[in-house]
Amino acid sequence: MTAPEPDDLPFVDEHQMPVAAPPAVVWPALTRQVTGPRFAASETFARLLAAEPARSSRTPVVTGATLVGFRVADAQAERLLRLTGRHRFSRYELRLALAEVDDGTVVSARTYAAFRGLHGAAYRMLVIGSGAHVIAVRRLLHAVRKDAEGR
Repeated sequence: MTAPEPDDLPFVDEHQMPVAAPPAVVWPALTRQVTGPRFAASETFARLLAAEPARSSRTPVVTGATLVGFRVADAQAERLLRLTGRHRFSRYELRLALAEVDDGTVVSARTYAAFRGLHGAAYRMLVIGSGAHVIAVRRLLHAVRKDAEGR
């Protein structure tokens, strides 16, 4: 069962990546990537933004666990990972879904976010408008594929 669309956060974008591996192989690759050092912001940067949560629980990726800047809102092994968070400029959700296809798995990343006030609009331009968000999400998806395919 997939989670309902967030009612209070506008859709930002979606990216997909085919992976030549079944969901049982892709899921651990995904969890390794989101708990790795390249995914989340540093704790120092999180403090600067007043991000919630500011620290990682350093536990397995299960519902309720935290990563720097993200809370695991829902974790359905081999199917769905919903990460939510907030900081002084925005509230956001990154939804990572796995769909089995004939030749492997398609991993999709959907982003939702609301940006508050003038500073939020400036932050949106900095992160979304500059293309930095697209680069970061594509880098994550490529890393998941590389990990799952053993490259």
